[in-house]
Amino acid sequence: MFYRPKDGHGLPHNPFNAIVVPRPIGWISTRSKGGIDNLAPYSFFNATAYTPPQVMFAATGTKDDRAHGKDSMANIQDTGVFCVNIVATRQMDEMNASSRTDPKDTDEFALAHIDRQECTEINCARVKGSPAALECTLTQIIQQKGDENYIILGEVVGIHLADRCVTNGLFDIEKVKPLARLGYRDYASIETGFTLARPDDN
Repeated sequence: MFYRPKDGHGLPHNPFNAIVVPRPIGWISTRSKGGIDNLAPYSFFNATAYTPPQVMFAATGTKDDRAHGKDSMANIQDTGVFCVNIVATRQMDEMNASSRTDPKDTDEFALAHIDRQECTEINCARVKGSPAALECTLTQIIQQKGDENYIILGEVVGIHLADRCVTNGLFDIEKVKPLARLGYRDYASIETGFTLARPDDN
């Protein structure tokens, strides 16, 4: 099968959604300039650099009560900070509950009964109990081609690791058990890993 996206795919659901998988989930927490906490999952998320550590997530679409983008991006534009919470498989129900489209002044932590803690370096809440949280300052927002497609880039200025997820000095993926996004409404739990040496490793 071959198709040009501009011509359509002819399938019941868009296959592009299921091709680039698994995708890490960025559970993005922000705080409005009025002090209301927001929490939402984004499956277009990744790390982009080691030194200094940097991350990105992409917001697609808009809301009736926002001029551009969604609540997360609006809050980041106002405050210049955000936190990326890594989602463990055991947190999937809470993560899913926070994905609802709600009015802009809704506190998803309270709505989804998610415990929060204050960040250390930025004025923002983070998800209590997440295996890791990345406190970020905004570096750039890029508008992509198409209506309301944005990339939000940030520098990581503080990192929280759950002690239970560190084994012999390594962040232990088998203890983290991160939740990954697949296509459509499908997810996967990453529970095992393996080591593969590069050809030029000494």
